[in-house]
Amino acid sequence: MRPVFSREQRRPVCTHFGTRVEIHAPALDLHQGFDIAITDIARYTHLSATDIRNLGSELDAIRSDIEESRGAADATYIRRTILFQRTLDVAARLLIAGTRSKAGWALGTAALGFAKSVENMEIGHNVSHGQWDWMNDPEIHSSTWEWDMVAVSAQWKSSHNYRHHVFSNVLGEDDDLGFGVMRVTPDQPWSRKHLLQPLQNLFLALTFEWGIALHDVDLAKSNPGRGRELKSLMRKIRRQGFKDYVLWPVLSLKRWRRTLGANAVANLLRNLWAYVVIFCGHFPDGTQKFTPDVLQSETRAEWYLRQMLGAANFKAGRFLGFASGNLCYQIEHHLFPDLPSNRLAEIADRVRPLCAKYGLPYNTESLVHQYGSTLGIIHKLAFPDGFFGKDADVAAIRPRRRRQQRVTRRRSALRAA
Repeated sequence: MRPVFSREQRRPVCTHFGTRVEIHAPALDLHQGFDIAITDIARYTHLSATDIRNLGSELDAIRSDIEESRGAADATYIRRTILFQRTLDVAARLLIAGTRSKAGWALGTAALGFAKSVENMEIGHNVSHGQWDWMNDPEIHSSTWEWDMVAVSAQWKSSHNYRHHVFSNVLGEDDDLGFGVMRVTPDQPWSRKHLLQPLQNLFLALTFEWGIALHDVDLAKSNPGRGRELKSLMRKIRRQGFKDYVLWPVLSLKRWRRTLGANAVANLLRNLWAYVVIFCGHFPDGTQKFTPDVLQSETRAEWYLRQMLGAANFKAGRFLGFASGNLCYQIEHHLFPDLPSNRLAEIADRVRPLCAKYGLPYNTESLVHQYGSTLGIIHKLAFPDGFFGKDADVAAIRPRRRRQQRVTRRRSALRAA
């Protein structure tokens, strides 16, 4: 899913389950100085309105190139990925049920956990974004794919594809920002309940699929579809629980305990891995959080800019990229959420020079670094502002001094060029 913009009013419009949802805002006067109402975003005012339009045009060109070049190789990739995942799933279950050794059980369980991760991240997540809808394959389509976890795909598409991807990192609008329970920027008021944040973070990591499932349901009393959503979720939970904790153990006959334990551990491994990958996408140091004012008069090019400033990548080779669902390219995924995941590495090779050209940060570090940064922010923000000193507000909308210095150096380089 991607927002498109009305040329007349230049308002973001999101195609959501076949319905065009418009974000109402007054038209932008592009002759004004660039100000998208983000606190302390002034360090990016070296970009003129023309610069921003040009940046948007260059990103549009990247999108067009990828869309026009999609073809048989991409279709083969996703079909082979699905075949690999299903083969690995069956092989892992056979090994778990048939082995007599602890090493065999551990290997089978790890393989099953990896198969579940691939299904959820490289297949389910990306198919649900509509990345493969252009193939017109009724099985590999965002309207039909139901992933192998307790969350309901249709509900996830509403909360994630729309709320998160359209309003990325906007406080009070993006429900994925701290998942509604954690403080992820000092600009959110601190309260005593946040002292439990480190424990909440650990609990969320262990039960991540359940957190996603509940997060996707709008429990507000004003939601007329609340009852229907809860019933749909309960049906999915029963079906998923029966498959993992009844059907497969029963099929294992006398070894049902081994299978039951393996399924539980595999789900836990998948939860932990998905949590690490996803939390490294928007919470590391350097990712920007925005006030709701950013949505006023936001053009397509400014939407692109917000995605670039609010996301973070981590460095990965082919295997780690595949294992992460190619979410190691979170910046590129947020720029083009409906383009095939196997093309994100190619897109990154074009986005990185654009960031350098326009003096913008390209936030990428090792996975260990990004996750360590995320943990540090989550734990520091569990305490009141200033508890660890002035430099503790690493996730604030306002920048830290050393990041300001890096931007100043980039501006000087641009002027010299």
